[in-house]
Amino acid sequence: EVQLVESGGGLVQAGGSLRLSCAASGFTFDDYAIGWFRQAPGKEREGVSCISSNSGTYYAGSVKGRFTISSDNAKNTFYLQMNSLKPEDTAVYYCAAEVPGHCTAWFGIFEYDYWGQGTQVTVSS
Repeated sequence: EVQLVESGGGLVQAGGSLRLSCAASGFTFDDYAIGWFRQAPGKEREGVSCISSNSGTYYAGSVKGRFTISSDNAKNTFYLQMNSLKPEDTAVYYCAAEVPGHCTAWFGIFEYDYWGQGTQVTVSS
């Protein structure tokens, strides 16, 4: 059974940083895509970033240059380092897995087979 567990959310002031983690289990780590999404109140879930097993990385324009996605295959854990946070980054953040996957259409929620429960990120002004 595939499981994704996010952690690392919290409250931070604008300009601060957080690192989200997504602990994954239940699939082989040789062919996957892991996406990070976020959903603010009253808004649709939107793609933030994606990393594939061939180390391709992709970012939404709104976070490019501020967020960095990475993986630690030894720990089966994926990370989203978020720097220079803005109040508009406030949302519930989810990680999602497409197995097998390649971040081909990474921003589409229907591309992913499995989702975590989400972690709240709140950025105060």
